[in-house]
Amino acid sequence: MPLLLADHDRPRERLWRLGPSALNARELLAVLLGTGSGEHDALATAEILLASADGSLRRLAARPGPELLKTSGVGEAKAARLLAAFELAARLGREGRPATPRIREPGDVARLIGDRLRDLPVEEFHLLALDTRSRVLRDVLVTRGLLDSSLVHPREVFRAAIAEAAAGIILVHNHPSGDPTPSAEDRAVTRQLVAAGQLLDLPVYDHVIIAGDRFTSFATAGLL
Repeated sequence: MPLLLADHDRPRERLWRLGPSALNARELLAVLLGTGSGEHDALATAEILLASADGSLRRLAARPGPELLKTSGVGEAKAARLLAAFELAARLGREGRPATPRIREPGDVARLIGDRLRDLPVEEFHLLALDTRSRVLRDVLVTRGLLDSSLVHPREVFRAAIAEAAAGIILVHNHPSGDPTPSAEDRAVTRQLVAAGQLLDLPVYDHVIIAGDRFTSFATAGLL
């Protein structure tokens, strides 16, 4: 019998709660599949698909439709959704990429993401994955809601950064109160993530708190 997941752990619910960038490849495939079969749930079917391609999305995308149909639980409708998603990804990859923003100072972070965060009624915690030239590789929403060390787990924070082969990361979150002063929890979360980054050789360059038109930089304030 397929394992039943709590609503908040299901890929589709996690996607709406945290955004698609927070999901791993298996979870994203499960969302595309929608449902499982009598033998496997959607997550298990996604795991089988990935395993058949040695864990490579590129290899999986290169498989023709009839090959996908050989996977237990994948019929024509599910295979068609997968093929369509892979083709969309290929076309997206062929489009010209916009200029990659570069972070030189905390103000660059505020200008890049501040407009999206400053008026939110709840806290959002993001990471910016940077390359060796401090260019932003990816902006990842890690969690939404009150900032808490039990919610902002190093595994969730660094997983996307490692996948992007980031040289370092910048943490960003907002204070709906309008006061950018770091709280005790902000400091605790930052200490935890800085320590994890040191173990992974993936440094945390800064933690920027956005609050209205103001911001606080942990690096500038000497809090890292």
